[in-house]
Amino acid sequence: MYKTGLVLFICIQSFFIQDIFAQRYGSALGLRIGNNSNGRTIGLSGQQRVFKQITLEGIVQSDFDRNTTFHLLVERHNPIISKRFNYYLGAGVSSGWEESFVKVPESNQIIHTYGNPTTGVDLVGGIEMTLANTVISLDYKPNFNLSGREEFYRSQVGISARIVLVKSKEQDKKRRKREREKRKKGRTPIFETFKKK
Repeated sequence: MYKTGLVLFICIQSFFIQDIFAQRYGSALGLRIGNNSNGRTIGLSGQQRVFKQITLEGIVQSDFDRNTTFHLLVERHNPIISKRFNYYLGAGVSSGWEESFVKVPESNQIIHTYGNPTTGVDLVGGIEMTLANTVISLDYKPNFNLSGREEFYRSQVGISARIVLVKSKEQDKKRRKREREKRKKGRTPIFETFKKK
């Protein structure tokens, strides 16, 4: 009963007060380790907040043997407890060079190829926590193949550790400054108006 109440409280909180909080960083860059049924990958993950709760994430990952992929994801962040602890959901596209396994039922063989150029669609869901200018996240990222690989579906669990390069407050301050400068450029000083007449 206690667990059900806690889950219900978290869901209600995230739906009704999600606009109060945003994630704690503007830009973050770090390492991502992924694991799936074909092996492990390591790579770089960079995140850039583009709107209040919307982030772009770019991932480059490889197993340094047969699989290298690039992913661009759009993610929406919502608070769980505070702006330092979020869950996020998103989607995006992927491309790369991957191995493929083709089953031949007539001969009971599996033909293994690699270096196949692939294109796909990704979904992502995860949780993240910001501590001491470091964003730690755990995510689940299914991939749906559009071309280049026999398997239509592969999934990956990833752990990322990113250093905060720009805090959200700094990013917001720079944005407000740019907006003020644009407004100033749009105004004509009063003495200039009289000169024209």
